[in-house]
Amino acid sequence: MDGIALHNIDVQKFIQALDSCKGNVYLETPEGDRINMKSKLAQFAGIAMLIEGGTIAEAVIRCDNPEDESKLFRFNLYGEMPKKDD
Repeated sequence: MDGIALHNIDVQKFIQALDSCKGNVYLETPEGDRINMKSKLAQFAGIAMLIEGGTIAEAVIRCDNPEDESKLFRFNLYGEMPKKDD
């Protein structure tokens, strides 16, 4: 995958989704910023950078682990985490 463009996400659920990932997850902006979202500090910095004036700025998520990328793609598409039996 070429990364996941974020759209209208629930920030709290997004952080829960990030916490469930097994590998590194990176937030990349068009300006060239690349933040590893696995630590809480980086998550807060990344979320603050994402939200400009109350709206989600342009950013892409990339993952080292293909399962994580699939999980976050589904989260971005459906707005919730996949059920454990999926």
